[in-house]
Amino acid sequence: MNINSIIFDMDGVLVHSEDTIRECSIKALSEYGITAQHSDFIPFTGMGEDRFIGGVVEKYGKVYDTKMKDLAYKFYSESAKDTIVVYEGIKDLFYCLKEKGYKIAIASSADRIKVDINLKCIGVDAKLFDALLTGTDIVNKKPHPEIYLKAAGKIGSLPENCIVIEDAISGIEAGKAANMLCIGVTSSFDKETLLEAGADYIVEKTINIIDILSTLNS
Repeated sequence: MNINSIIFDMDGVLVHSEDTIRECSIKALSEYGITAQHSDFIPFTGMGEDRFIGGVVEKYGKVYDTKMKDLAYKFYSESAKDTIVVYEGIKDLFYCLKEKGYKIAIASSADRIKVDINLKCIGVDAKLFDALLTGTDIVNKKPHPEIYLKAAGKIGSLPENCIVIEDAISGIEAGKAANMLCIGVTSSFDKETLLEAGADYIVEKTINIIDILSTLNS
């Protein structure tokens, strides 16, 4: 097996931001007369904010407007620094993988504005990555494989030489549809759920992928 590229999802993999974006979305939707609950967003996790927020809007019988998302992002930008949790060892993990010769990429269904906010919280520049794709770079959101296939193309790797790091069902399904190995991180869904979605390996923390990579390329 020749794994040479690691493609990371962001929310739930690099940072814990789901509570923040849910709170911000609830706050934004309240200004449109929608009283949403945290649990309403779970089925749309990992699908990008248009679906994450739009799906909830539709659940309450309303028509989705991208201005709802824009308002949620405004609240997100104001609160992220104080509420987002960067997972243990993430910044060092990036540099470790680069030193080992891996290409690294981010493939997030979120819009670029949110990805940039999260990277700032982590303390790394987008230039560190060999490719960075967001929801604004694709037509079809996860579970469609488009974002992962585009990421592989941008870094010059074959899909079978890539590993996807994901926390969401839709992301695992997208990675498998792209013919990539998938490591599921149990930050948003439990082990059994991620395995059922198709994950090849499971870790509790993203930094633990190092142990799996060592086994795969030994």
